[in-house]
Amino acid sequence: MSAIARYYRFQGYRVAGYDRTPSPLTHALEAEGIDVHYEDDPARVPADPAQTLVVYTPAVPDDMAELRYVREHGYRVIKRSQMLGEITRGQRCLAVAGTHGKTTTSTLLAHILTESGAGCSAFLGGISKNYGTNLLMSRTPTVVAEADEYDRSFHQLHPAIAVITAMDADHLDIYGDLAHVVEAFKIFASQVSDALILKLGLDITPADTPAKIYTYHVDDPAADFHAENLRMDALGHYTFDLASPLGKVADIRVGTLGRFNVENSVAAAAAALLHGVAPDAVRSA
Repeated sequence: MSAIARYYRFQGYRVAGYDRTPSPLTHALEAEGIDVHYEDDPARVPADPAQTLVVYTPAVPDDMAELRYVREHGYRVIKRSQMLGEITRGQRCLAVAGTHGKTTTSTLLAHILTESGAGCSAFLGGISKNYGTNLLMSRTPTVVAEADEYDRSFHQLHPAIAVITAMDADHLDIYGDLAHVVEAFKIFASQVSDALILKLGLDITPADTPAKIYTYHVDDPAADFHAENLRMDALGHYTFDLASPLGKVADIRVGTLGRFNVENSVAAAAAALLHGVAPDAVRSA
């Protein structure tokens, strides 16, 4: 939610919101000119419904006083996922979904696009250590979005390129069982127009999709995109050569520790290459 607040503040809108408790993030938002209050008080809601858009997350209970007030008094009220869908509509969206790994992979993808000069705006699920924010802004018509499966939020996105990193029996309070999780991911995958990049072994290819299907893996040569010649330096950082249908990219260094981040880097590099970023630019990012 804070990334969307920052986005509209950057666009010049007056932005205000509620959080239950102060935190370093809410303090950062206040420092950026966003008014944050911590009491559930309908008196804090702007008076004119015609000039106010209300965005909320599924974490907000239906009996919250402010939410009840705006619903009963003619305000336009939409979920965060709907807002992200509206923002990305008309732009080239590169989305990363998965029950784990999506925050790191989407951040890596946004970093590659930014550092390569291709450029992107990005809505990330966590604060990037490189940029100190969860929002990147660019004038290019490309947006990287972390696609959240909770509450089927990712169904609001229609990406050109999407990565799916993992699929587990998560959020069963929403889905009930794994079969419905699989169904939700297949619906998301069916909305991808150009390229769908799946972790090798994920059986979630939709029956009818216009997208070309690719696979990735940390080092399995059966995957379209995979690492070769994987080596680790004395500080624990990995370097690898990326094998891909678009040719080999040698000597990609992973800035974060852990073999799992090699796999995340393979996925991000795959999306960047399919987006059109040059191999040398992927390597140097």
